[in-house]
Amino acid sequence: MYGILLSALWSALAWVARSVLVKFVLYFGLFFITTEFIQILTTILPDGSSLRSAFGGLPGSMWWLMNIMQFNVGVPMVLSAYATRFIIRRIPVIG
Repeated sequence: MYGILLSALWSALAWVARSVLVKFVLYFGLFFITTEFIQILTTILPDGSSLRSAFGGLPGSMWWLMNIMQFNVGVPMVLSAYATRFIIRRIPVIG
């Protein structure tokens, strides 16, 4: 009986070591690389000062139309979707 329990314990530990532990290390590495890549990428990308100056010259009627179309909600959504798509396609394991 002791041999059966010991065999079952070693089988369970082997499964944990082979599947769970390896996947945890792999996915943690991907998470760490991705978060560090995004931090580096945000320092390289330009800030929004050029967009502020570009939209500063718009007349009031254009701002009214952009507010009706929820431009302030839609543009950040589209830009973040494009950034997410870019990042996912650059990770070789996922994309």
